[in-house]
Amino acid sequence: MRWRQLLVCFWLVLCGPVLAHKASDSYLVIDVQGAQVSGQWDIALRDIDFALGLDTDGNGEITWGELRARHDAVAAWAFNALTLERGGACPLQVTQHQVDEHTDGTYAVLKFIATCPTSTGDVALDYRLLFDLDGLHRGLLRLDIDGLTHSSVIAPDSRRQTFSGERVSRWTQLQQFMEQGVWHIWIGFDHILFLLSLLLPVVLVRVNGGWRGVDRMGESVREVLWVVTSFTVAHSITLSLAALGFISLPSWLVESAIALSVVVAAFNNIVPMFNRLRWLVAFGFGLIHGFGFASVLAELGLPQDALVLSLVGFNLGVEAGQLAIVVALLPVIYWLRNTAFYRRGVLVGGSLLIMLLASVWLAERLFDLKLITT
Repeated sequence: MRWRQLLVCFWLVLCGPVLAHKASDSYLVIDVQGAQVSGQWDIALRDIDFALGLDTDGNGEITWGELRARHDAVAAWAFNALTLERGGACPLQVTQHQVDEHTDGTYAVLKFIATCPTSTGDVALDYRLLFDLDGLHRGLLRLDIDGLTHSSVIAPDSRRQTFSGERVSRWTQLQQFMEQGVWHIWIGFDHILFLLSLLLPVVLVRVNGGWRGVDRMGESVREVLWVVTSFTVAHSITLSLAALGFISLPSWLVESAIALSVVVAAFNNIVPMFNRLRWLVAFGFGLIHGFGFASVLAELGLPQDALVLSLVGFNLGVEAGQLAIVVALLPVIYWLRNTAFYRRGVLVGGSLLIMLLASVWLAERLFDLKLITT
């Protein structure tokens, strides 16, 4: 009975991420030259629809007519959640509405201007968009102040930020993107399930068509090092190439391939095909996962020097978040390795569930379906 209860808990942990609302980003570019401000704010239509309900006919598609009919409401909603100050409030005014395609879908583009009370001094920003509805939302900011570029990722606990006309500390910028790298691996449920699928068998060895626990922790640690290092090297390569603009792949293809990688990794735990070659699977599919990590940086369009620094910090954060998962998981599964609960319930049962969930993701991403409601 205890094993059944533990298995139910394990399944609930896996199901939780699938039922959660998808994390989102908006892209905010602001140019402050003295007292004059101009900017552009890209907000995903799916997020606007989530907050305001743009899809009036309920057919699952948002048309230009549906968006145009709500232009005033969208502008009022967005700019009620953004405050800019330089010597006092800078009243933001929308000058144009457009739409644009990003790698993860269609975005409303709000172009705006403002005039600040003074032409010198610090610039303060207060960003509150969607935080009351989606705690996973982030605002990706590029702010130019009199020719000096700042970049930041705005979260609920850092919604108000102040920027000076002096060059920002490189360490501060690196630290900001390290934190966001950790955050994005922890909310990247498909990345986590891929890694989890590869790690579940590391405390077992295949003997005569069955599984038994390893004799020593060192055997598992070596296997973990092979798997994690391969995954790290692979996604670091494509994360760098994609974020720096050398390679670009359609979002639907990347996301579909990531879902497929989870299916393959989980299926391998049920019908072993690679066994001691899991590191090769980690490397091959890790190349695809790198494109997924890169989208959050590439979409911001940072200047080259800021992008390189942001890339390094974000990548270090991803590795730190990944390491935290491994450190928390390995002692637990090593302790359970010789139990029937682990071999049948966690390895086989858990892998079946992971494969099922990833198959749903794959169908959704390939055929633009909505099979799981949130």
